[in-house]
Amino acid sequence: MALAAAAILLLLPGLVVTAMAATPFPHGRSAGGDPFLGASKKYEGSSDLVDLRYHMGPVLSAAPLRLYVLWYGRWDPSHQAPIRDFLLSISDPPSASPASTTTTLSRLDVQRVLAAAIAAGHLPADARGGAYLLLTAPGVAVQDFCRAVCGFHYFTFPSLAGHTLPYAWVGHSGGTCADVCAYPFALPPYMSRGGVAALRPPNGDAGVDGMVSVIAHELAELATNPLVNAWYAGEDPTAPTEIADLCEGVYGTGGGGGYAGKVEVDAQGRSWNVNGRNGRKFLVQWLWSQEAKACVGPNASD
Repeated sequence: MALAAAAILLLLPGLVVTAMAATPFPHGRSAGGDPFLGASKKYEGSSDLVDLRYHMGPVLSAAPLRLYVLWYGRWDPSHQAPIRDFLLSISDPPSASPASTTTTLSRLDVQRVLAAAIAAGHLPADARGGAYLLLTAPGVAVQDFCRAVCGFHYFTFPSLAGHTLPYAWVGHSGGTCADVCAYPFALPPYMSRGGVAALRPPNGDAGVDGMVSVIAHELAELATNPLVNAWYAGEDPTAPTEIADLCEGVYGTGGGGGYAGKVEVDAQGRSWNVNGRNGRKFLVQWLWSQEAKACVGPNASD
């Protein structure tokens, strides 16, 4: 799919991975006229102490990313539309909507759903650089969802899927745990009591817009650590700290500690930091740059 949009690149030594292809703010545009926020504030959370290292495993370097999407559960088309436009801003992914036989999935069940879709011919088995994304609708409970995770990525076991295929899962948290998984469009009680206000979602739905940000988070990590043996910090590959984990909660200049950062706000008061397909706007978190040794991303102060 030809993209006229500029790509946000994750710059790692000897490696350039296209993670998102939505367009950030036009160069030279000031969103707030703040003379104290400019290029010098482009990076947040800079540190020479973060020990992100390459562990010799493969990365997904195809541009655009070869992405295969599976919609699981009963999806409202109005919820799907913004997510589809976000994904089409990245790639031109084939997608499938198989019959949902259960509303409760374990982590292994996620692999089984993907394996069944491939076996049925709904999606191809692309073991040479492809990536898979399973999106669960409201009402589908996934192991650890809302309690410990909002999404995760891993790889399929050949014994289940016949191939080792990198995949990510993300769930829709609206109506279930938006205060956990749709930050900064919904806030947990302890934050709202402190006077912090939730941001207005760019597409009018906290669950959907929060899901988009989690998708961006997981796809960036899926691209740079698909088999959990490439780029991560820490010594435990079963619990790696990856490039999006290092910048959790940072969406603009000054972000961190419960403050999303300085982001663009449209005439309706909706917050965003990237443009996408069909005139859509999205708010996605920043990512760790090994080159800058800091969190980087689209900046309202540019």
